[in-house]
Amino acid sequence: MIKKLLLGLGALLALAVLLISGLVAKAYYTTEQRMNRTYAVKAQSLPITTDSAELAYGDRLMTAKGCRDCHGEDLGGKVFIDDAPLGFLVGKNLTKGKGGLPSDHDITDWVLALKHGIRRNGKPLLFMPSHEYTLLSEQDMSAIVSFAVTLPEIDREFPEQKIGPVGRVLTDLGKLPLFPVEMIDHSRTLEKTVEVEISPAYGKYLSTACQGCHRPNMRGGDPVAPGFPPVADISSAGHVGKWTEEQFIQTLRTGVTPEGKTLKPTEMPWNMTAAYTDIELKALLAYLQSI
Repeated sequence: MIKKLLLGLGALLALAVLLISGLVAKAYYTTEQRMNRTYAVKAQSLPITTDSAELAYGDRLMTAKGCRDCHGEDLGGKVFIDDAPLGFLVGKNLTKGKGGLPSDHDITDWVLALKHGIRRNGKPLLFMPSHEYTLLSEQDMSAIVSFAVTLPEIDREFPEQKIGPVGRVLTDLGKLPLFPVEMIDHSRTLEKTVEVEISPAYGKYLSTACQGCHRPNMRGGDPVAPGFPPVADISSAGHVGKWTEEQFIQTLRTGVTPEGKTLKPTEMPWNMTAAYTDIELKALLAYLQSI
């Protein structure tokens, strides 16, 4: 009897191994296909400025839009995922120093990356939230790029990026947005400007930076990756719906909620939202409480 039971368990284990191997093999094949797909797009022209106020604005947007969270405080690059099953992902060195952008990297290349999520060769950038940046106004994207091209050279090199088996399976199952290029309307033209005002409309524009974690409906849900907590509902149905403007601003600038919870910057990047102005935070709250 015990021998039959062991044989049965062995057969089940072999079947499980076979199924998992098949799942990983399929995920490897599909992610390789997607990773090596070439996109042919025509980059929209983008005006560049040397105005000091616009450059300062671009500097602030680099923080407010999360660029420094992935690419480092000095934008010289950093490792943001180093987990063998998930993968080894790097926020690239955005300067033209050693290990950074090529010397002939130009405005068109910046537009391809920010607006379309692709490299100059047409292949996808990995985990680059271009599906959010593609919704920026022309003025905001111009300010970011105008500042970026002034960055002093930083020498910082990294090993090649790798996607682990779990990362590939999660991507294949639609649980990890490794290819934001697939989420973009590449024919869309950037709006020239947006009206900066305390309104749900402006708040909705700003909320694109929140969608990656909180989803387009702002109701949160499953963790963004293994090991992370469930994502909070920040619509009017969640805690945020009960907060005052003062409490909302305080939370997004200090990381401490009115309920006394301390938010980890790695889970809720309040160091990013701390760079928002009062008008931006009030507009964002107006939008969140309207949905």
